[in-house]
Amino acid sequence: MKVELSTSLHRMAVTCLAALIVLCVGWELWWAPLKPSGSLMALKALPLLFAVRGVLKGSLYTMQWTAMLSLLYLMEGLVRAWSDLQPASAALAGLEAVLALGLYLAAILYVRPAKRAARHG
Repeated sequence: MKVELSTSLHRMAVTCLAALIVLCVGWELWWAPLKPSGSLMALKALPLLFAVRGVLKGSLYTMQWTAMLSLLYLMEGLVRAWSDLQPASAALAGLEAVLALGLYLAAILYVRPAKRAARHG
């Protein structure tokens, strides 16, 4: 049962990370960029790329800092969903918030058993 949960959390983290990268790039270059020709805001996906290898491997250390990094994307998504005047951009911001929250929860819950074992043993 614990192995299945760990595998599901790992899959969820990988899926949310990949979707967040695609969303950040697509949003700022094609779907609803700040400028009609695309925006350098697409570079916000760059920090996420550093996490890909470790998250794919299931590295506890990478999962920890990726969880903290995802909070930045959650904040941006919430702020832009609330304040963006373009409906498409606001919707994409809402999606960013959902994906970032999913990544955060999956990463934290994935790391939790190892942290608990280290504390007690």
